[in-house]
Amino acid sequence: MAVSGFNYGRLMQRAMRGLMAEVLGVVARRGLPGGHHFFITFSTTHPGVDVPEWLKAQYPEELSIVLQHEFSDLAVASDRFSVTLSFADRLATLVVPFDAVTTFADPSENFGLRFDESESQEGGDGDGGPERPGPRPTPGGPGADRPTSGEAEVVRLDTFRKR
Repeated sequence: MAVSGFNYGRLMQRAMRGLMAEVLGVVARRGLPGGHHFFITFSTTHPGVDVPEWLKAQYPEELSIVLQHEFSDLAVASDRFSVTLSFADRLATLVVPFDAVTTFADPSENFGLRFDESESQEGGDGDGGPERPGPRPTPGGPGADRPTSGEAEVVRLDTFRKR
């Protein structure tokens, strides 16, 4: 019996989504420390996403939220989080599976993750199948400036992969 290789992309996806879940869990228990805040973008069409119909009508494909000053009822489960936010003075409770998240950023730490949607749609135990890139760190998250001299740059490992 042949042993298949590891799907490192899928394993990285799972690990980085776990990191995101852990951070949100800490915030749910203790609140946001210091100047931390999060930009989270997710697919509104992903199975398990629960947003009010009026909000989904405005954002039929993707929604970006900010967890900073005005949010409440943040709760984190093993596979999803829920939070109540205000949209134009109208409260909405969102339920978001971690697999639906496409970006997660904490600009106060110059930290961000971008997830490959095709990886989040797949199941499995992380081995077998072709390797795919995992989450891609995005320094500064949305709107970040290009690195200047002395700052790190993100290098895609696909460049070095044998074909």
